[in-house]
Amino acid sequence: MQRGIVIAFFGDCVGQPGRRALQQAIPQLRAESNPDAIIINGENLRNGSGITPDLYRGLRDIGADAVTLGDHTFRDPRITPMLEDPAEPISRPANLSLKAPGKRWIRIPKSATRPRDIFVVTVLGRVFMNLHADDPFACVDAVLASLPETSPLVIVEAHMEATSEKAALAHYLDGRVAAVIGSHTHVPTADARIMRGGTAFVTDVGMCGPYASVIGREPVGVLRAMTTGVHTNFEMGEGGERACGCLIEIDPISAKSTAIKRIDFEADLKRPPFVR
Repeated sequence: MQRGIVIAFFGDCVGQPGRRALQQAIPQLRAESNPDAIIINGENLRNGSGITPDLYRGLRDIGADAVTLGDHTFRDPRITPMLEDPAEPISRPANLSLKAPGKRWIRIPKSATRPRDIFVVTVLGRVFMNLHADDPFACVDAVLASLPETSPLVIVEAHMEATSEKAALAHYLDGRVAAVIGSHTHVPTADARIMRGGTAFVTDVGMCGPYASVIGREPVGVLRAMTTGVHTNFEMGEGGERACGCLIEIDPISAKSTAIKRIDFEADLKRPPFVR
C-alpha cells in the first residue's frame, strides 16, 4: 500500500530552548517517520516574542520547509522583507488587515518526495486575543477560493486562545482542508483525531521549549507579577525542554487526512546542542 503524504507540524518554538530541542528532534523524526514536509511555528523564537531574519534562517537550516507566525508576527520589523518575499516560505496570519505587509499563505512546492503542492494558512482567533484580526472563517473561505488549484492540499493553523473557537473552525472546514492544527496556548492537548469529513484536527500541539516553566517563561517573574500586580519582565524559562507537534498522513489523491498522531520529543540535555 502506497504511503500517503506525511507532514510534521511543530508548535510555537520558544527561544533558544525550543530551537535546541528541535535540533535534536528533527533528525530523529526523519529517521523514524521520514516526513515529506516540516512546518514550524516560529513566532516566539526571538527570546519568546517575535522572530528575526537570522532566526528564521536558523529554522530553515535545521529542516523547516515552512515557518508560520502568529500574534507576535511584527514584534521585530526586520522580518517584514522576508514576509513580502515570495521566495521565502514564511507568512503572517492571513486574517490580519489586508493593509498589513506580508504573504497570507505559503506554498510548499511538490518535489521528488512530495507528489503535490502543500498550502499552509494561519489564522488568528478573535476570542481572548489582544491583536485585532478579521473573521477567520470568512478569511479561510477567501484564501481557499484564491489558491491556484481546484482541490488543493491545505493545512490551516488555528492560532487561537479559545478551544471552542478552534473546534468551531475545524467543524467549519471539515472535508475542505486536510488539517486544522491548533497552536498558541503552548499546552499540548490529547484530542488529535480525524473528523467525519476527513480533516485532521488537534486543539493544540503545544510548544517547542522549556516545560519546566510557565508556558516558556521563568516561573519566578510570572509568579511575582501574578501575586503582586507589579509589572515584571518575563525571562526565558529553562529545563524540561521538549519539541511538541503532530504528524499527519494525507491521501495524495483526495487531499484528506488518514491519520494524525502527537509528537512529544523529550530533549536529552546531556547531548549537543545543550552540552558542547
